[in-house]
Amino acid sequence: MMNPQVHFLLNKALESLGNSNLDSAELYLNQASKLQAHNPHVLGLLGIVYTQRGNYPDALKFLNDSLRILPKNPLTLSNLGNVYASLKNFENAIEFYKKSIKVNPNYVEAWSNVGNALQEIDCFEEAITHYDKALSLRPDFAEAWSNKGNALQALKRFEEAVIHYDKALSLNPNYAEAWSNKGNALQELKRLDEAIAHYDKALSLKPSYLKGYIGKGNTLVELKRFEEAVIYYDKALEFKPDYAEAHSAKGNALYELKLFDAAIDHHNKALKLKPDYAAGWINKGVTVNELGDYDEAIVCFSQALNLKPDVFWVDGYLIHAKMKICNWSELSTHLESISEKIMGNQKVIRPFALLSLVDDPVLHKKAAHTYVQYYFSSNSELGSIPKYSKKERLRIAYFSPDFRTHPVSHLTSELFELHDRSRFEVIAFSLQKTPPGDQMNVRLRNVFDHFIEVNQLSDLEVAKLARHLEIDIAIDLAGHTQHSRGGIFSYRAAPIQVNWLGYPGTTGIKFIDYLVADRTIIPISEQHMYSEKIAHLPNTYMVDDSKRTPSDRIFTREECGLPRNRFIYCCFNNDFKFNPFILDCWARILLATQNSVLWISENNRNFQKNILAEFENRDIEPSRIIFAGRVDSMGDYLARYRLADLFLDTYPYGAHTTAIDSLKAGVPILTLMGQSFASRVAASLLNTIGLGELITFSQEEYEALAIDFAMAPNKLEDVKLKLRDNLQITPLFNTSLFAKNLEAIYLKMYDHYQLDLEPNHISCD
Repeated sequence: MMNPQVHFLLNKALESLGNSNLDSAELYLNQASKLQAHNPHVLGLLGIVYTQRGNYPDALKFLNDSLRILPKNPLTLSNLGNVYASLKNFENAIEFYKKSIKVNPNYVEAWSNVGNALQEIDCFEEAITHYDKALSLRPDFAEAWSNKGNALQALKRFEEAVIHYDKALSLNPNYAEAWSNKGNALQELKRLDEAIAHYDKALSLKPSYLKGYIGKGNTLVELKRFEEAVIYYDKALEFKPDYAEAHSAKGNALYELKLFDAAIDHHNKALKLKPDYAAGWINKGVTVNELGDYDEAIVCFSQALNLKPDVFWVDGYLIHAKMKICNWSELSTHLESISEKIMGNQKVIRPFALLSLVDDPVLHKKAAHTYVQYYFSSNSELGSIPKYSKKERLRIAYFSPDFRTHPVSHLTSELFELHDRSRFEVIAFSLQKTPPGDQMNVRLRNVFDHFIEVNQLSDLEVAKLARHLEIDIAIDLAGHTQHSRGGIFSYRAAPIQVNWLGYPGTTGIKFIDYLVADRTIIPISEQHMYSEKIAHLPNTYMVDDSKRTPSDRIFTREECGLPRNRFIYCCFNNDFKFNPFILDCWARILLATQNSVLWISENNRNFQKNILAEFENRDIEPSRIIFAGRVDSMGDYLARYRLADLFLDTYPYGAHTTAIDSLKAGVPILTLMGQSFASRVAASLLNTIGLGELITFSQEEYEALAIDFAMAPNKLEDVKLKLRDNLQITPLFNTSLFAKNLEAIYLKMYDHYQLDLEPNHISCD
């Protein structure tokens, strides 16, 4: 029988615990322990006190002591589960919760706690079954309704999650956590204004609720209101200066504001506070990668992968950063793993990074589909788009983050000028703020009928604006490249939505209707490998500005560091397009042509160091690899090409704008045509300019022809003469003809729409 005084002290301790007065509770329990040293209830409550203090070793000691005396006490078993959950030992936590349930199958809190622990180890479906059991025992258990909503949200069942949060709030309207959790689900559903209102309600009920500040900050980021987001992350940090997640989130907002040094400072603070924070390592990696510190980015992405091997997209971040500095260690192993994960629908690599790794349009489509399903599933908030009445002048809008000094704008600027204004009204939606004084941006602002800056608008707001303007055809010039905004098109910004030029592959998006290509890029027999319907242009899908011409400047080999009497192979492609396969080819070519050198872009310092080492491993002297520095003048840049004899294309991601540049400067390009869009662009250009003999279809043919040109200069001179003649008479650089063909494609798309026909493969031949 319990001592009456001990009973009194236990009740006082329970009362103190209820008021969160741990000091008083501990005092009463210590007094009770002196009266009855081995009372299991006293020991169990001491365990709870130490758990709440965060003193887990003592909490475990007292709870285990209590359990030895009273081994089938469900409360003690459950409290042991709580300690292990606090220690993030969720397997042990689940074990003790289940032991508690075995003793008392009607222990509602234990059923719910099992669900909580299962969520922590990503067993969301199993967690839901445990919440359902808890709710069958106590239908008015608001916490279980909210936590089940969290599990549903983790499974991307956001509409169902909202229903569960609403049930929790009907039971407890002052449940701040449920208001905030519902805000998270609304954010995922892109109901961003509603999400903000729910975070505000949560914070009005619980001003110190950290997750509410983080949630509102994240939603403000979605709304492109980055400065305001920083304010809310700072509010969270006022309450908890050591809140790692808030530092990392603030770092992300500062990144969007291009305050990179400040962003890195906050990412470092987050990781110092929480070194095992995988998402924090990724966030820092993305930031240092943007600054060109690829070695540091590799360290960050590797650390994230070590901490959480299944963290989304990090495999792709890591391999792309390594490709940028020609760090090809374990490349084949990485590629095999990534390919398997893509086919298993895992979120392993973003579509753009995959293009330079594999020549497989099926794999490209699969990766793109997985990516867009995660980020850009169709949003229904605006409802179906109304049918617009037929116009005399179609409203076409080009969406791009690159209306500035950028390859996409170099290629398209004249096209925008040449569009027939009697039939088309041409609008620009600029997705990124451009640095002041950018001359290309100045030119483009005067080219379009309307130039609209939307960088500070959310995807939903941009889509609403496009609908308000009754845009007939929306052309996405970015696809899955940096700073693209696929979410805009998920709201159906226009009745006809088109992928063209900026991204060489399928978007994998069902709400992008057409992909503009040509029959070299995508033969009719391969149209099924793309999610869009194919709009075939008659020549090449690429355009160029005919005003972009080489200057009259005569460069000498000496001033560019090139030997006077050697054959000059060149390749001015981006760093990530280089790989062991193409270097093996080039090394064999150089070894067979001892009087040759290879002239390549300098890219970045580590790229230079590593690629020289790779060539040395293939018996090529470093002196035979020469790096081309940056030339600011476009005319001089093109004129410098003329020092080269032959451009060697990369594979599988070949030259695109650089191929246009080479041909325009009169330098032939030798390409190895593969199966994917990215590997066929140079072939498309060569067919259009009448130089199909420079297209090869195997590694052996590619190498043999490259060697042959160096060993037989007269043969190459014949090709150069043909190129010079064809520059004037073939369609490749006829921008006016290209504009007419592209407009014919747009009109066919529009006719299909006006006839209420579904998008279908079309051409303007």
